[in-house]
Amino acid sequence: QVQLVDSGGGLVQAGGSLRLSCAASGRTFSSYHMGWFRQAPGKEREFLAAITWSGVNTYYADSVKGRFTISRDNAKNTVYLQMNSLKPEDTAVYYCAAKAYGSSWSPANHWEYNYWGQGTQVTVSS
Repeated sequence: QVQLVDSGGGLVQAGGSLRLSCAASGRTFSSYHMGWFRQAPGKEREFLAAITWSGVNTYYADSVKGRFTISRDNAKNTVYLQMNSLKPEDTAVYYCAAKAYGSSWSPANHWEYNYWGQGTQVTVSS
């Protein structure tokens, strides 16, 4: 089992940057693909980015491609989401998620992930 703790959210002006972190417990972090999602009030959970267990492959939603970067440090059991050029429409609660390696995986499908962080609020002011 994996426990995930999201952090790094906050209030930032449009055009600014934030880096989110997701710390995982357990010794099998490197056995999980990781993803970042967000959910704004009244909206469905939205896929942002994902990274394979090895860190070799990354995937991005069109809405954040070129602005957000996902990375991981398996030695630190942590996945990151670097967010640049933030816009007011990026305001949401951001969640990391873990998907066990070894079965088929569509990164954007939130229902395929096994574990979720508690979420961290990101607010972008105009």
